[in-house]
Amino acid sequence: MAFEFTDSNFKEEVLDNGGLSVVDFWAEWCGPCRAITPIIEELATEYDGNVKIGKLNVDHNQEVSFKYGVRSIPTILFIKGGEVVEKHVGTASKDYLKQKIEAHQ
Repeated sequence: MAFEFTDSNFKEEVLDNGGLSVVDFWAEWCGPCRAITPIIEELATEYDGNVKIGKLNVDHNQEVSFKYGVRSIPTILFIKGGEVVEKHVGTASKDYLKQKIEAHQ
């Protein structure tokens, strides 16, 4: 199951995590966000223990969303060593996201 990132746990779970984290910025009212949710869930299961994959609700966690300039959702950030190494805006296929994960893992 995908991890739930929040303003309060983001530093510890993503920035201080030495490995790769994949953060899906989303909102409940966003149709494309709901469409990509099953893919994020599958990837979280497949990469469990190797890559931290989860979701951050932009309506409930505005601090992190603002810090990273998230203006459109879904936005997916690939963060490694506390730095954004890749950013994708909009929906994406599972294969595309797997390619990005493999490239940065």
